[in-house]
Amino acid sequence: MAGVPADSRGQPDPYAVFRPRQGRRVALTMSVLSVVIFTGGALSMPSVDPSLGGWRLSDRLLLTCCGLVVAAALWRFASIRAVPSAQGLVIRNLVITRKLEWAQIISVQFGGGAPWVSVDLDDTDTVAVMAIQKADGALGQAEAARLSALVQVHSRPRPTG
Repeated sequence: MAGVPADSRGQPDPYAVFRPRQGRRVALTMSVLSVVIFTGGALSMPSVDPSLGGWRLSDRLLLTCCGLVVAAALWRFASIRAVPSAQGLVIRNLVITRKLEWAQIISVQFGGGAPWVSVDLDDTDTVAVMAIQKADGALGQAEAARLSALVQVHSRPRPTG
């Protein structure tokens, strides 16, 4: 599969970390631009007598800090990932990191209007896996298939009837 990480022998590595490609690239670029634009804006504002309502040093620092906050949020988006291992899957989304055992995962969903993969759990909960995104096109499809294969390999036999 093209684009799927390989191990040292050149074989596809089923336990390679899942990371978005397109979304990560955009988030990192915008993070840097945020700092540059907000800092540039803070430095380029004309200095006027503060008693007349002009830009003071504190105003410039606050504008720069706003750029840093935006950059931090974008950086967090760039750091989303899902880390598979023989024991389970650790999913790091924007806000929450969740550790799942393979036996908890019933199925992998990657269809409809959702922008990323979701996994259905045995407790009827559904967890988004933002690290595998439709924006990555064929690579996203291949990564979803790899996650689904891992779930199938590690799932326990379920009683029928």
